[in-house]
Amino acid sequence: MTLVVIDPGHGGSDPGATYKSFQEKNFNLAISQMVHDRLLSKYLVDVVLTRETDKTVELKKRTDLANAIKADFFLSIHNNASGGSGFETFIYNGQVPNETIQLQTTIHNKIANDILKKYTILDRGKKRANFFVLRETKMNALLIEVLFVDNDQDLMLLKNPSFIMDISTVIADATALALKLPVKSQPIEDTLYKVIAGSFQDQENAEQHLSKLIQKGFGGFISSTVVDKKTFYRVQVGAFREKNNAEDLVEKLKRAGFDSFILVEGESPSPSKPDKGYPIQGNAILTAKQMDAYTRSINPGAPDLAVLYLSQGKKYNIRGDIAYAQALHETNFFRFTGDVKAEQNNFAGIGATGGGARGASFPNESTGVLAHLQHLHAYTSTAPIPAFDQKVDPRFDLVTRGSATTWQALNGKWAVPGTTYGQLILGLYKNILEAALKEIEKERSKLKNTIENLEI
Repeated sequence: MTLVVIDPGHGGSDPGATYKSFQEKNFNLAISQMVHDRLLSKYLVDVVLTRETDKTVELKKRTDLANAIKADFFLSIHNNASGGSGFETFIYNGQVPNETIQLQTTIHNKIANDILKKYTILDRGKKRANFFVLRETKMNALLIEVLFVDNDQDLMLLKNPSFIMDISTVIADATALALKLPVKSQPIEDTLYKVIAGSFQDQENAEQHLSKLIQKGFGGFISSTVVDKKTFYRVQVGAFREKNNAEDLVEKLKRAGFDSFILVEGESPSPSKPDKGYPIQGNAILTAKQMDAYTRSINPGAPDLAVLYLSQGKKYNIRGDIAYAQALHETNFFRFTGDVKAEQNNFAGIGATGGGARGASFPNESTGVLAHLQHLHAYTSTAPIPAFDQKVDPRFDLVTRGSATTWQALNGKWAVPGTTYGQLILGLYKNILEAALKEIEKERSKLKNTIENLEI
């Protein structure tokens, strides 16, 4: 399946262009999230965002991510500044394949025909530049400059929720057209948890509220409904199959100062087909020594946690060596460079929903590992916590029990959107296996040489 990386420009301590208290990074994120949602809902495609919240992400980390997961297309979304007006797109000004040029032409022209004419926006053309994210990506890459934040006429459009919806929709559809993405068949109806950030009887009030959300980096749209013969305009900012993902978004909105609620639609899903992918349950293959050795080759100060993962994993019939790989992914090899800090003993990012949320804390390493394994147990099984253990995972009851029996089935559940989350964990696990195999081959060669040179 085609894999697209969407890169919301700037973020965190880097606001991008600023004008009259408006910051480019928030427009970039809102548009990127809506492009992401449109692609996933309408087309057969995998989509990954380089940032999902207002956080600082170095340019190299953005391109490293895209290169590591071997994306097929990299789309960086920005807004412009420094005197000017209008829309433009960029590809790298060095040597690029003809396919890159064709992709730019298709995407640019569709946006020009469907949006620029509709809103009387100046088309500044298809351009080339030596931008880092275009130069350092190993796949076709395109950077879009939607409008100029410091131009009053352009800013009026960026503050208009209808324009944000229109431009996001067309960027997604243009990308799908250029990449020849298949359209999804009609999905089977099941329970859907919609996050509503406001409900108004006056449509103009709803639009003003959505504009405030967009300026804070939240995407969304307005839908109308009739209750007791009265029309209400709801501001919807998300829809999820997993309740805990909807609850995480509600928490993010709350921290940003927006009240919201979850609207449940549809019936409970009927029994589904078995999850595809590599099972979470099963026996570990690696030894604690092999796991710790690999981690210390990257972080010499890493703690000795492999034994805990193997022993706790065995109790819950969970592959402790892969759970350990997940911990490496969540903690950046126990360097804790994200929101969660080392003293929390939270090796799975439990409750760390982004935007600076620190997540759960545990009194010691053993409890932290146990919480991790219990959280996996909640996803992969409907069985209760074993009688010999107390429940220490604070989010155990928020999980839809038995909803993910494979690592790939955690995509979009453990991490949002996390469309390749399970694959990233298994890729890291494979690296540990390969490193262990190399050491075994060295030992085998050493033993063989000793036997051959042995004088008896």
